[in-house]
Amino acid sequence: DVVETQEHYKSRWRSIWIMYLTMFLSSVGFSIVIMSVWPYLQKIDPTADASFLGWIIASYSIGQMVASPLFGLWSNYRPRREPLVVSTTISVAANCLYAYVHLPHSHNKYYMLTARALVGFGAGNVAVVRSYIAGATSLTERTSAMANTSACQAVGFILGPVFQTCFTLIGEEGITWKLIDLQLNMYTAPVLFGALLGVINIILIFAIFREHRVDDMGRQCKSINSEGEESGVLDQDAEGNVDHVAVVAINFLFFVILFVFAVFETIATPLTMDMYSWTRKEAVFYNGIILSVVGIESVIVFMVVKMLSKKTGERAILHGGLLIVLVGFFILLPWGKRLPNIQWQEIKNNSIPRTTSTEMLMPFWSLEALQLPSNHTVEPVGCPITQSWCLNTPMIYLGQYISSDILIGLGYPVCNVMSYTLYSKILGPKPQGVYMGWLTASGSGARILGPVFVSQIYTHLGPRWAFSLICGVVVVSLLLLEIVYKRLIAFSVRYGRMQE
Repeated sequence: DVVETQEHYKSRWRSIWIMYLTMFLSSVGFSIVIMSVWPYLQKIDPTADASFLGWIIASYSIGQMVASPLFGLWSNYRPRREPLVVSTTISVAANCLYAYVHLPHSHNKYYMLTARALVGFGAGNVAVVRSYIAGATSLTERTSAMANTSACQAVGFILGPVFQTCFTLIGEEGITWKLIDLQLNMYTAPVLFGALLGVINIILIFAIFREHRVDDMGRQCKSINSEGEESGVLDQDAEGNVDHVAVVAINFLFFVILFVFAVFETIATPLTMDMYSWTRKEAVFYNGIILSVVGIESVIVFMVVKMLSKKTGERAILHGGLLIVLVGFFILLPWGKRLPNIQWQEIKNNSIPRTTSTEMLMPFWSLEALQLPSNHTVEPVGCPITQSWCLNTPMIYLGQYISSDILIGLGYPVCNVMSYTLYSKILGPKPQGVYMGWLTASGSGARILGPVFVSQIYTHLGPRWAFSLICGVVVVSLLLLEIVYKRLIAFSVRYGRMQE
């Protein structure tokens, strides 16, 4: 047995910290524009509707779903620095493309779609990150390391909008660098900041990251990913088959967790613009503030949940997290009697017929708005009449929305951390690159279907249908967790090599 030296230990953990940073930056690349995609899309291409918004947000996950298994497979046979650098470079280039989607004279929405898909393709490196951490940690270190990785990813998703909020101070017009046709405003500054972070990440991967592998006892092993002809043999603890029922169950649960959070992020801006008559800038700014508070809440949750899991176990905490998410979406259901304000522009232009329903709604319309001159430049606000449900669905009060944000911000990080931790333990010491690729792909699939689902259901049927269906999906996942509860145990526990 090769005993791990102090220098090897330090180098191993420096590399793991670089992987934490890579995971964080990957998720920031997704969420840093999530609150501004919709208003920016409306600005650069008026032909785009709320349904197309779902496809733009989903395109990130389509790219990630395709790339994750490929990068995971690549990382099983070659030095992991290769897929890490290539994937990050793709993300940097795609962010730069996003900053220029306003330039073409037509089809701007498709350029935005392409840019977000390429950012997602680059984010397929999360499978590489998790497979590296699984192989570079002992069994006693792995729970904490995988939890930290999930924490970095979740914090990235939540803190991305915080960066976006800071950039709203630049304004919609911002400044223009004519030499390179670059508009630096509240929509493009976040992606350029993301590109800068990606360049820093590449430099750190070259400077600090090294290939390391240890066995379950923490002893130094040879790695098949190292440069040269060096190869390693799996330790004896790798003997035995993975419980594929548990693997499939975790993949499904992770799909649901990412699905509901994608719905939560996607719907925030359109929902608040419809319900509270916020302008595009107000919606981006206020939602950014709300998610900033949720981000602080999540950091506290991560610190608490790592200690709590030692006493109650990951399965019980995952169960509790799903219940909290269920309550969060249940609160979002419209319960009151007051209807949302209706956008005045369609009425002003006489583009809708006067019906009994619209006459009943007249007291809720702003008299000043209806009397604006025809050459006005004020942005129309409120629930658009083209969404027929606006005429009969009660508004969701701001107190409901904020309460839901707090609960979902509590439940999501709990579920994210526990599902990845359980998954890593179930797989055990076997190479996890491809498995992690499939788990990432299932999460990406959720991010594809979530935004498309909610944009279609919300646009055509309204929040009552959208959030009722989400509650139903979470209930199904809770039932599945009950069925497979006893199978979600560590590989070593399953084969009697250690006690739970």
